[in-house]
Amino acid sequence: MKTVYMSFSTDMLHSGHIAIIEKAAALGQLTIGVLTDQVIASYKRYPLLSYEERVNMLQSIRGVYRTVEQNSLSYADNLRKLRPDYVVHGDDWKSGVQKPIRDEVVSILNEYGGELVEYPYSNDERYRALEQRSREHLSIPDIRRGRLRDLLAMKPTVSILEAHSGITGLIAENTVVVKEGKAFQFDGMWVSSLCDSTAKGKPDIELVDMSSRLRTIDDIMEVTTKPIILDGDTGGLIEHFVYNIKTLERMGVSAVIIEDKTGLKKNSLFGTEVAQTQDCIEHFCEKIAAGKRALKTKEFMLIARIESLILERGMADALKRAFAYVAAGADGIMIHSRKKSPEEIFEFCERFREKDPVTPIVVVPTSFNTVTEEEFAQRGINIVIYANQLTRSAFPAMQKAARTILENHRAKEADDLCMPIKDILTLIPEEA
Repeated sequence: MKTVYMSFSTDMLHSGHIAIIEKAAALGQLTIGVLTDQVIASYKRYPLLSYEERVNMLQSIRGVYRTVEQNSLSYADNLRKLRPDYVVHGDDWKSGVQKPIRDEVVSILNEYGGELVEYPYSNDERYRALEQRSREHLSIPDIRRGRLRDLLAMKPTVSILEAHSGITGLIAENTVVVKEGKAFQFDGMWVSSLCDSTAKGKPDIELVDMSSRLRTIDDIMEVTTKPIILDGDTGGLIEHFVYNIKTLERMGVSAVIIEDKTGLKKNSLFGTEVAQTQDCIEHFCEKIAAGKRALKTKEFMLIARIESLILERGMADALKRAFAYVAAGADGIMIHSRKKSPEEIFEFCERFREKDPVTPIVVVPTSFNTVTEEEFAQRGINIVIYANQLTRSAFPAMQKAARTILENHRAKEADDLCMPIKDILTLIPEEA
């Protein structure tokens, strides 16, 4: 009997899926490679159903002989192991981000004489409506809130990109890169006080109040589904913080990060160049404990940011604070540095992991930006936040366009610097 291979990620079967499965089964004994949760989360929306649930669903369909795990977008490992006579797929992957995957499949099939069979993609409006409903489900606060914890359990390193508006949220949500048979996308968004303040033309000194910051979060949440981590600055007074953290939890935010400084907030990258005061361990632990007591769910994460290395207080102080903050209830530790070398960050992680192998570690590699996510993962780092790159890249581009218009007294020359209006409109879903 001929053998057939298909790959599936879907957690929502419709008639188009059933039709192509029936066609594939008619060609021979059908094996379906089921993409793991981690693979799906790397290139598509977060799966509504777990890998085990999707396996059970596909195995129950008539014509499916068996399922196997596919732990990459690339079919290569499974094709070389199973050597199917046919690979079946819709014709939608002839262009776009999946084209490199298709090219690899064709190359491997040619190695042993296999054949690619493609059927017209089912482009039914009803199917798009189903996908839209699934996205709406993922954006529900009670569903969205716990997704950061799920991703931490699923992936060695979670990648977070700064967003400060609805449009930057859409960029963080939808940007996908396929490279070497793998797809990469950001896992969530960081709502930075620096970028939020900058977008409003305000200094980064906690001048933008919480009600304004909540409106920014709401703008982003309205058009996206991914987890949000809020830069909570110092958290403010304990009496205020307990109310704010409950609001964030209720909105569906996944985590807040608060730093152990007091007084008028100054950006950490100034270090000791400006006067900055670090909170005492006892008081900051009290703030952490109060915040944890105020929470109603187990999904929301309160992460403590340690400024000891920024303020040149030494490694021993940073570690002492880290263990005290975890004991007080912190769900994660963010360690920050303004040095271009990552060595002190790596030393902290190594020494912290000797005593605590499980508490998530967060880094913001603005200065030590040569380190890859894979290298961070090897050091036991769980969350990497790209904290301000969209803001920093946007301003030079806008300034250049403004100068070009002034220099030429017209807009034609600036068009080469600008994205077409039609392309911008495609970024924004009509449903939003």
